Amino acid sequence: MLLAAFLFACMSVLVKLGAMHFSSIELVFYRSLFGVWVTYAIIRSYGFSVMTPHWRIHCWRGVTGLISLLMFFYCLTQLPLGTAVSLNYTWPLFVALFSTLILKEHLQWSLVFAILLGFMGVIILLRPALPEDQWFAGLIGIASGFFAALAYVNVKQLGNLGESEWHVVFYFTLISTLGTGAWLLLTAFSVITWHGLLVILGIGITATLAQIAMTRAFHKGVTLVVTSLGYSTVLFASLWDLFLWDEAVTPIAWLGIGLIVLGGSMGGILGSRNVSVSLSK
Repeated sequence: MLLAAFLFACMSVLVKLGAMHFSSIELVFYRSLFGVWVTYAIIRSYGFSVMTPHWRIHCWRGVTGLISLLMFFYCLTQLPLGTAVSLNYTWPLFVALFSTLILKEHLQWSLVFAILLGFMGVIILLRPALPEDQWFAGLIGIASGFFAALAYVNVKQLGNLGESEWHVVFYFTLISTLGTGAWLLLTAFSVITWHGLLVILGIGITATLAQIAMTRAFHKGVTLVVTSLGYSTVLFASLWDLFLWDEAVTPIAWLGIGLIVLGGSMGGILGSRNVSVSLSK
C-alpha cells in the first residue's frame, strides 16, 4: 500500500500538469486505456483467460471506481489541491464502516483510531478551504470518497473470491475506458502534443502500477491496516510539492505529516500483531 500511495501521488502530480492540455474526462480515458492494454497483455502472456465467473462484482467495482475517479478529477479542476485531496480522502473513514457492514469484519477500535488520526493529519497538513460558491464541488469531493470506499470493498471481495490482481485492474480499466470513451465520442478530443503524450504515458504507467499494488494490498492485507496506510498518498504528494514547486513546509504542516505517519504506523503495527496472534492460534 505504501508503494501504491507513492505512485498515486506521482499520478496526481502528472494529472495537475495534464490539466493544462486535456479535460478531466480525457485524462481518465487515457489513463484507463493504457491500463487495459497493459493488463490484457500480461494476462495473455501468462496464458490465462480474461473470462471470469465474478463479472457482477467486477461491474460494481468498475462503475463505483469510475464514478469516484470522475468526481475526484472534477474536484481537482474546481477546488484548491489541498481541499480536493482532503475531501477525497474521506474514503478510509467509509471503508472502516463498510468493512463491518458489508465484509462483516470485526471492528477494531484501535485501528479506527489510527484511521482518524491519519485523517486529522490530512486536515492539518492541507488546511482545506471551501469558499461559499464551491459547496457543490465540495459535496462532489465527499461523494468521490464514498464511491472510492465502495470500490475498495469490492476489491477486497474479489480478493476473497480468488481473483488475481491483473483481472481486477483489467476489468476496472476496461469499464472506465468504455465509459469515458463513449462520453468523449459525444463531445471532442483535444489535440495531443509531444508534451501531452509524455504526460499521458506517465499517468498511465503510474496509475496502472498503483492500481496493481493497491489491489494486492487489499487482497492480502487486513482491510483497516491497508486503509490507514492509504493516507501516505497525502504525505508523498506534499513532498512532491516541496521538491517540484519549492513549497515551504511550515511547522503546522510538519505536525500534520507527523500525524499521518503516526496513524499509518499504528495501523501497520496493530495489524502485524493481529496477524501474529492469528498465526499463533
